[in-house]
Amino acid sequence: MKRLLNAAFAATTGISVWAASVAHALPEQGGVGMVPAGSALAEEVQFFHNGVLLPIITVISLFVLALLIWVVLRYNRKANPEARKFSHNTMIEVLWTGIPIIILLVISLPSFEVLFKDGITPDGKQVVSRGDGQTVDFVFPNDFPESRMVSRAGHLQVILDDGSSRTVLKHKRDYTVDGWGERDLVVSLDNPAPSGTSVIIRGGRSTQNVSGCPMAKRYFDGCEKEVVLAPTMTLKVNGYQWNWQYSYPDFGDFDFFSNMLPEDQTTPELYRFEVDNRVVVPVGETIRVTITANDVIHSWALPNFTLKIDAVPGRINETWFRPEREGIYYGQCSEICGVRHSFMPIAVEVVSRPEFEAWVDSQRALAGLEPMFDTDKVKLAQAADADAAAE
Repeated sequence: MKRLLNAAFAATTGISVWAASVAHALPEQGGVGMVPAGSALAEEVQFFHNGVLLPIITVISLFVLALLIWVVLRYNRKANPEARKFSHNTMIEVLWTGIPIIILLVISLPSFEVLFKDGITPDGKQVVSRGDGQTVDFVFPNDFPESRMVSRAGHLQVILDDGSSRTVLKHKRDYTVDGWGERDLVVSLDNPAPSGTSVIIRGGRSTQNVSGCPMAKRYFDGCEKEVVLAPTMTLKVNGYQWNWQYSYPDFGDFDFFSNMLPEDQTTPELYRFEVDNRVVVPVGETIRVTITANDVIHSWALPNFTLKIDAVPGRINETWFRPEREGIYYGQCSEICGVRHSFMPIAVEVVSRPEFEAWVDSQRALAGLEPMFDTDKVKLAQAADADAAAE
């Protein structure tokens, strides 16, 4: 049965998955399917479309088509010259009311989960300790609000990092936890962490599937979950007619405007996508985005991260994303904001943490500010190796 479901799932979603795998970060002329996902949450949104909505839509469309053909052939004037004189059929009326309700329930359950993850900015945190070859007990401060406290195994991750590789430990197989729902959790390893190994404990209610989980595995909810850490930085976005203003309040509050490059300064493929000043963010870290507008309503949209949030004058909206892969991702304003609406592209460049910090210092220099990071010792955040974080 499981094989048949996998085969059916692959058949209904194969075209869109294939198209996404060969596409690039830009919309493709005549392309089918979504652009490649740049984050784990975007993968979940795409799975919801390809694995839940698309099969349901296909089955309903084929059923309605078959029903129409059957009605036309069976109940036309020639085949059925004398019409029947009844107006009710209790069984049919129960079915056409009950079945749509069941379909809506099947759609709503995964959609609520995705909407919740998208709408709640993660607040997870991590504690890094150094193994000494003897210690097995490690404390994780569970100092979240009561409604967000770590209360079960799905809210906690324990990782061992030896500097060259990471091992995710399994609850009850490799470690146990005392004090679920209390202010301090005690994580007890079955075996002491080797000397020099970093013990990383991540906790929080914000969880998501590990990036890269196969579609068929998602279908049976067999993906490993990971805790999403709280944002390490805030990106402030302000929409203008017709460009974007960006600022980085965590790094000196420098700001810059981002304008579309003229046609003669870019390639035909990137025209109306490339800009003179890209947004730069570090890979593997949670980015908070706050957005508003200066004049009319705009919309900041990045399809690779399934982001689309309105920029409304006099109001601050908030969203978040966590890029999983380095690269350049493009979007456009998705709200008709005036005659030059189509000339408001968005370009986000995802780089490593050292590259990001070098870029921050270059922007601070342009703003007349002192460097923020020591070039001899790079300050690392979520995407750092555990050795540096434990120092």
